[in-house]
Amino acid sequence: MKKRQLSTAALAHPLSPLAAKRALKCQPKSYQRILVVEDEPDLRKLDTEVLRESGYKVDIAESGPAALGSLKTSCYDLLVIEDEMSLGTGLELVKKLRSEGNTLPVILVLGKLPTMDSSCDDWPQIQAIIIKPYTIAELVKTVVEVLRSSCRGSFFKFAPPSNWQSPVYNRWVADLRIHQ
Repeated sequence: MKKRQLSTAALAHPLSPLAAKRALKCQPKSYQRILVVEDEPDLRKLDTEVLRESGYKVDIAESGPAALGSLKTSCYDLLVIEDEMSLGTGLELVKKLRSEGNTLPVILVLGKLPTMDSSCDDWPQIQAIIIKPYTIAELVKTVVEVLRSSCRGSFFKFAPPSNWQSPVYNRWVADLRIHQ
């Protein structure tokens, strides 16, 4: 069966299904749902409170398997996930989602800077990285930017973390951008 290609005019047409879907995704913050996946209870609670105070609807999961259950039963606009968890990594979960065709925007939280030995080839497409420790302002700014980008349909734009200053790591980010 031949796939139907949508023209640019069809994508921009206000009555097209894609335009309707995009309009629904670009609802005010109070309608946007975020799933926060973090195994540290205090950090999970803080991130959740900050995002709720910023006007988002937030659900939580304490592990990758719990997040998968939530993702199967609910719709989310954004996934904020810690990479280093006791029951599997955030990258493993994102790879699984991408292999299933799920294009949910993702912010990956890293506990430490990746080394230059880290291979970018096996990284799934993510929209942003935040490095611990991060500020509340960095979290909110990154969430706003990723959600705004997804509303415009600019999927899979990699946003380097604001606290990533070293030239060595800037080169790693550039390498990651090239491989995506």
